[in-house]
Amino acid sequence: MKKVLITLFSIFFISMIACNQGEKTPEYSDILHQRILTIDTHCDTPLRMADTTWDVGARHEPGLRGSGKVDLPRMKEGGLDVEFFAAFVAQRERTPENNQEALEKADKLIRSIKDMCIKYSEKIQLGLSPDDAYEHEKQGLLTAFIGIENGFAIGQDISNIHRYYDMGARYITLCHTKNNDICDSSNDSTEHGGLSDFGAEVVQEMNRIGMIVDVSHISDEAFFDVLETTTAPVIASHSSVRAICDNVRNLSDDMLKALAENGGVIQICIYTEYVKKPKPNPEREQALAALREKYGPWEDVKDPEIKKQYRNEYYDIREKYPVEKATVADVVDHIDHVVELIGIDHVGIGTDFDGGGGVIGCDDVSEMSNITRELVRRGYSDKDIEKIWGGNFMRVFREVRGHKAANL
Repeated sequence: MKKVLITLFSIFFISMIACNQGEKTPEYSDILHQRILTIDTHCDTPLRMADTTWDVGARHEPGLRGSGKVDLPRMKEGGLDVEFFAAFVAQRERTPENNQEALEKADKLIRSIKDMCIKYSEKIQLGLSPDDAYEHEKQGLLTAFIGIENGFAIGQDISNIHRYYDMGARYITLCHTKNNDICDSSNDSTEHGGLSDFGAEVVQEMNRIGMIVDVSHISDEAFFDVLETTTAPVIASHSSVRAICDNVRNLSDDMLKALAENGGVIQICIYTEYVKKPKPNPEREQALAALREKYGPWEDVKDPEIKKQYRNEYYDIREKYPVEKATVADVVDHIDHVVELIGIDHVGIGTDFDGGGGVIGCDDVSEMSNITRELVRRGYSDKDIEKIWGGNFMRVFREVRGHKAANL
């Protein structure tokens, strides 16, 4: 009842502001942001949560090394209702031993998400269906959904898809920055020529059980193969627009048009290098190359102390040779492009916080409302903003679940 009264008061207050000001003010956008259900479809914060010395329930001061981008107090500050926490596993050589290690790591990260929901049950609850998020919002609670980033976590055992679904995962990003047994990566050379035969089986099984297929990170050929294979809508949980920022991780206009025909949605990523083409920074690149030569691939470092030293030196380089960050306005340029090309029903937001995401004006989850401010400033209607912030994704989520029901 209290939530209903607050909503009615907010609608009244918004109307009064609009009438008195003759335009939609920052106050209007802030109230609107609090009123609608807001969803971010990708963060890598579980990598921090798995470290028991870092507390997701405590507020960490933004901008400080080690603070991260997402914690529960800052989710409240930024008016973010729903977060998809990703269980990310890095791609390594495809051996039975590494497959098993990846599975165990994904399990550990999923446990950290569930542990958060138990420890802070008065603040956040695990979500398994779209209805859960709306019900939690009515109760004043945040919602945590689970995603798997990199199908390497399932190895070559297709039964692991259902296993992860039963554990609460609701999407799988088919690959990461290297090829796996499912498909080719956008950042790797051609191996399968797109989706492998095993990958086609993976997509079909995900369709069958109601798991959302995530096409972020996969190659262009794999993307089109997925759309030919799937019988349900797909998502790009954290990707941006190639026509604006020419990066292989982004979707081309032809890919966006095909995504719309599929009924899917692109969740705009706010990783600077995917939002705005960075200026050349040779000193930074040389320093990072030297760091990789010194320690080897990050995912191959096992010793915790060496890994800590590696991380600190990496942050030293980032601070010494900073990248010129994109802005919230640059992010909304990507949303504009998608809307103009394929319509309002196929775009949302997937920050990639704690995986590199963050722009000027929205550098952590406490600043999420600034995206709404920019959308309001550009003239998007309340209904359209609600679609961008979660309505479009929830439509896909429901359709994927409905597809499962039709298969039973």
